[in-house]
Amino acid sequence: MKKVPVEKNKEYVVDIIDNGFEGEGIAKIDNFTIFIPSALKGEKIKILIVKVLSSHAFGKIIDIIKKSPYRVDSDCVTYKRCGGCNLRHVDYEETLNMKQNAVQSLVNKTLKNKIEVKPTVAMGNPYHYRNKLQFPIGVSKETEPVIGVFANRTHEIVPIEGCALQDRKAIQISKYVIDVIKEYNLSIYDEKTGLGLMRHVVVKTAKATDEYMVILVINGDKLPHAKEITTKLQGAFPGIVSVIVNINKKNTNVILGEKNITVCGKDYIVDRLGDYYFKISPLSFYQVNPVQAEAMYNYAIEAAEISKKDVVFDLYCGIGTISIFMAKFAKEVYGVEIVEQAIDMAKKNALLNEIDNTHFIAGDTEVILTDLIKNKEIRPDVIVVDPPRKGLDNTTVNNILEVMPRRVVYISCNPASLVRDLEKLEEKYVVGCVQPFDMFPFTSHVETISVLELK
Repeated sequence: MKKVPVEKNKEYVVDIIDNGFEGEGIAKIDNFTIFIPSALKGEKIKILIVKVLSSHAFGKIIDIIKKSPYRVDSDCVTYKRCGGCNLRHVDYEETLNMKQNAVQSLVNKTLKNKIEVKPTVAMGNPYHYRNKLQFPIGVSKETEPVIGVFANRTHEIVPIEGCALQDRKAIQISKYVIDVIKEYNLSIYDEKTGLGLMRHVVVKTAKATDEYMVILVINGDKLPHAKEITTKLQGAFPGIVSVIVNINKKNTNVILGEKNITVCGKDYIVDRLGDYYFKISPLSFYQVNPVQAEAMYNYAIEAAEISKKDVVFDLYCGIGTISIFMAKFAKEVYGVEIVEQAIDMAKKNALLNEIDNTHFIAGDTEVILTDLIKNKEIRPDVIVVDPPRKGLDNTTVNNILEVMPRRVVYISCNPASLVRDLEKLEEKYVVGCVQPFDMFPFTSHVETISVLELK
């Protein structure tokens, strides 16, 4: 067996030859790969080896000997510990290039058709874009209640003062919740013992209408002083139109439980995206960056080239955003989603926007798709898919290959599963374009739209 050329806890000087999919720097010593978080291509760096495996190692920066021209001073004090935006130290324009290159690299490795990935679509103002804040509630070293983020790869809470990604008012609301917790002396959940009440604060923002929903996640059946807490919240922030207590008594990393109690106001907020209004409930998925979501949906609709004769299937449709965007161009749109509450919201959203040619079905995508095609004999002209990170299952891929819609529009939050699925579809489809969108500026995440044409 070949000897590994590096040792743990030893220092080395390396040249960074590339950046990986998480934005990490890549170096080689005797052709042996080392990954170094926060290092940038073109830099010369002194590193400490922290972990050695048979095929690669991990290092951390001790000293930057030669700095990349794209390295900038971070404008956030907690970013290194939080891990939420791991490209905070990189010039914004360069982060767009890094994302394009990451997708291109996967395309080159996997697809037969060596298509050129388009430049990443930037965000005009890449700050304070998130419309959903979720902070764990914990206890500081001084035994005071705090909110913050879990330190990277740990369950230690890093208290947060501000955040360049989150909505400014949502941050203020979450801090005010801590004041209220102190005032009413509410206990804080401890995941080691499973005791304590207050677990998380979640704030959802409707950016276009300035409506806010506050969700207090508790490890119990009821929140003491719920009415007084609500009155205080709404008094301090008149934009709060919904206060919800979410019950999560499970020992789990999942933030929200199944049961919601509306303490006051509505059980949803309403946001506007393009020409349409959408009701957003506590458990339903809605794109976290509405500005880029609108740009992405408009691109997808144009690329799909839908006509009034077309039947469109929208798989993993959530609360029906893209189905509703596509409805005015199509004959019929069928939206499929496994989360029943999301489908309920999708139907309400169609009514809200006076759209009558959408049909929303709750259930597992592969089962419903098979039923629509084989039993109900509905043949789609265009299929839009927006799957979770794991991508499409084989049944759905096979159904698409069997029914052969004229065009497939694939919206992806994970370029690795995207290119894996595109490779399977390549036998009958030409990959027309691959367009990355900067949905999460200053993070290594990239959203990508790919359009496939039937050969």
